[in-house]
Amino acid sequence: MGHRQEEIAGLGGQILAAAVTATFSQQAFAASLGVSFPLLSDWDRVACTAYGVRYRSWKGHSGLAMRSVFVVDQNRRVRYRWVTPDAMVLPDHDEVIGVLASLRGSADGGDSK
Repeated sequence: MGHRQEEIAGLGGQILAAAVTATFSQQAFAASLGVSFPLLSDWDRVACTAYGVRYRSWKGHSGLAMRSVFVVDQNRRVRYRWVTPDAMVLPDHDEVIGVLASLRGSADGGDSK
């Protein structure tokens, strides 16, 4: 989604990424990718458990998070959820952008669809 960051920001959105790795690992990963959005550590698995995206076991490892995308509105309501157990599958970025545009339209008094 990072390549669509300007478009997302233009719709009032913000990208945040989280993984169950340590903060220093996240910082090194962000630096290696050159990303400008926050990569957050869910080391204690609180967020992935709360959002229902924690694997019981994946390839012999426990407590990892599934690849997922959430759109959370300003009232902290989840307005869109996409989750896959297959880490090689990517989300449909256009669909996520469409949800943001719909929410923006609703906030501006326009039709949401």
